[in-house]
Amino acid sequence: MQRFSDKTVRDFEIKHNETLRKTAPECTVLLKKNEDFPLSGPCQLALYGSGARQTIKGGTGSGDVNVRHFTTCEEGLEKAGFTIVSKEWMDRYDACKADNSVQFYKRIRKEAEEKKIPVFAAALGKTPDEPEYDFPIEAEADVCVYVLARNSGEGSDRQIKKGDYLLTDDEVRDIHRCAEKYAKFLLVLNVGGPVDLSPVTDRVENILLLGQLGTVTGDVLADIVLGHSNPSGKLTATWIKAEDCDVIQNYDLNDTCYKEGIYAGYRYYDTADCKPLFPFGYGISYTEFTKEITHTELKDNELSVTVRVMNTGNFQGKEAVLLYYSAPKGTLNKPLKELGTYGKTHELQPGESEEITLSLPLENMASYSEEQSAWILENGDYMIMADSMNVCAVRLSETVTVLASTDLHIDTGFEDRSVSLSETGEEGLKVFEADVQGLKGIGHFDRNRTSYPEKEQIDLSGFTDDELIHTCVGRYDENSSTSIIGNAGNAVAGAAAESPDFFSEKGFGKLILADGPAGLRLATSYILKDGAAFGNEFAAMENIVQFLDEPLKSAVQAKIDTIRKISESEQKYYQFTTAIPVGTALAQAFNPDVPEMCGDIVGEEMGIYGINIWLAPALNIQRMPLCGRNFEYCSEDPVVSGLTAAAVVRGVQKHEKCSVTIKHFACNNQEYNRFGSNSIVSERALREIYLKGFELCIKQSAPKCIMSSYNLLNGTHTANHYDLLTTVLRKEWGFDGVVMTDWGTTSDRLNLGTYGASDAALCIKNGNDWIMPGSQPDCDRIAQALEKKEISREDLETCAGRILSLSRELS
Repeated sequence: MQRFSDKTVRDFEIKHNETLRKTAPECTVLLKKNEDFPLSGPCQLALYGSGARQTIKGGTGSGDVNVRHFTTCEEGLEKAGFTIVSKEWMDRYDACKADNSVQFYKRIRKEAEEKKIPVFAAALGKTPDEPEYDFPIEAEADVCVYVLARNSGEGSDRQIKKGDYLLTDDEVRDIHRCAEKYAKFLLVLNVGGPVDLSPVTDRVENILLLGQLGTVTGDVLADIVLGHSNPSGKLTATWIKAEDCDVIQNYDLNDTCYKEGIYAGYRYYDTADCKPLFPFGYGISYTEFTKEITHTELKDNELSVTVRVMNTGNFQGKEAVLLYYSAPKGTLNKPLKELGTYGKTHELQPGESEEITLSLPLENMASYSEEQSAWILENGDYMIMADSMNVCAVRLSETVTVLASTDLHIDTGFEDRSVSLSETGEEGLKVFEADVQGLKGIGHFDRNRTSYPEKEQIDLSGFTDDELIHTCVGRYDENSSTSIIGNAGNAVAGAAAESPDFFSEKGFGKLILADGPAGLRLATSYILKDGAAFGNEFAAMENIVQFLDEPLKSAVQAKIDTIRKISESEQKYYQFTTAIPVGTALAQAFNPDVPEMCGDIVGEEMGIYGINIWLAPALNIQRMPLCGRNFEYCSEDPVVSGLTAAAVVRGVQKHEKCSVTIKHFACNNQEYNRFGSNSIVSERALREIYLKGFELCIKQSAPKCIMSSYNLLNGTHTANHYDLLTTVLRKEWGFDGVVMTDWGTTSDRLNLGTYGASDAALCIKNGNDWIMPGSQPDCDRIAQALEKKEISREDLETCAGRILSLSRELS
């Protein structure tokens, strides 16, 4: 661990920002273009929109990162040499926005009082609505950029209303005005997820999905506008009109029924022939590309497709190729197409070409049969497509049971959606015959899987029952309630949690956890007192203390008062980290090198600041576009989610003594009553959509930790779910790491529904090793269960042994 006693910008910060600035353009998506952009050089520029000056680097909650500084769109353009001529408009907007925020927090308090819920719970994840205004669009320039921003975060879902999923009337009016007034106009989307752009798409010829790129957001915009960088991302979620949002995907306070089954995202919209604004996998470039299939081969039941990509335009650029398969009609419903894998070229100069080969093991195309409790490939022809090009067909002469699984005995009480599927023709295509016998007994993603290292066997005979209990519960302060908000650390200021102090007495190293997933979330400054680090993150909360309820309000205020008192005479230290692009943006690169590079940045900073477990990456499925944390997640597709997360894991865990925690396992697809919502999902949908990304990530990168989610799954809290945490995760997939809870899942403090909190003792019994952030009631409940023989000492030793083994590995 390094401690910095001044605010000097460190070499690693400069290096990391330079790396991100070069790489993040791959995360941006060009949605529409004419020939107006890129510009040949800086000029006078009219800049408008909610994100012009108040740019969003990433969403709220644990996905936020406390940075030294990040570049706004206004700042980035000015640094690049542009003269902004619309300052008056932005000043007026800022004043309007500030007044609107004051009124917003007054409404939050009133709402909490009316609903008789904690103000903290009422405010969590919510952001002020867009204000109403009508300021003149009158700055004189030839070029205009309008930056549309949207924010969301942990604790609250988005809504189909103006200022959120919909454009406000003021935004539509001003975008139209800009398109009419200025010779060259670019609409920039500083958003973490889809927005219904249908009122403006016909009038706007240049649209860039900039996204939320962390520290370098504004710099990347300037580079793209000037052509120093070229957008090369593709959408990882379908962008649809509000009226086409799939109404079957309900959000309920208590029971959310996943009646759409396997038809999540593009799997439904493509199959139902519902035309989106912008489809999954869409994204264009400043330049143009042609693609040609040059070779196909089936060997050892692994299909290889080689595509030659040529840059036929006038700018340098990269291009991704997505390989899909379409399964034959059979006894199981099938979507029109499903993503199998993908690849991306290096940066091609005009006239340059590259051949990329995409490999798809046939077993990865299997569907799950609930009747047989097995992954099966039904007989018939599997059509293979590279982007929209038909490539070949793979024929199975008979139905194959690829791999038997455990029957999870799920009864949802409803039938999953069924969508009729038209036959896809293979006339004129090459047909490969699969080796049916060679497919039997092969598991998903098992080829070239990453193995876990041999674990040291820990002798626990010298541990008392009480010590085992406290090993399985995060370090907590009996006199404080602040750990529920993600600050239970003592050794590193702003850390989310840490292991108990007695670890060192037993010869084990300290485990220190920091939140994510858009970088390390730590306090930017702190002081040391009696060996403990007191961070400024509590001082920064002073303006919201009034919205907290007891006992949290008093606990936070006491921390603030303590810091203020002792900071007057103590040495102050600083710890600045880098905000990387949000999860959706990383996935949009469709290039594993990009998320791996970002993981590498985080891993290096973990080593600098003494963090050995990062609470990221997050890879829940973007089931529908309204989940408040979708910006943290990768995609509506499990293959994109799994491959992106696996790349982040590799980037972090290549650093010695560093671990990730993939999360939230599983079906954490809404923030509305997230502590007590019950996700009701069929076994087929669960395995094919919501678990597959986790399985892929585990088998391809061997993450050392995984976090269970807040929600219930088919009536049981995931932290207490034996079939999820033991049957599937450990026995079927071979996960050999630590499972921890999300923060506060064993507390009813923020539970709004009828289901109670998860049970600390059942966590231990069913395979959830570590209870976070820990509390005395957690310890008391486990001790009670041990005394009543509801759990055994062996259960405790199993969970504690995994945690202590990880401690040995990381210390």
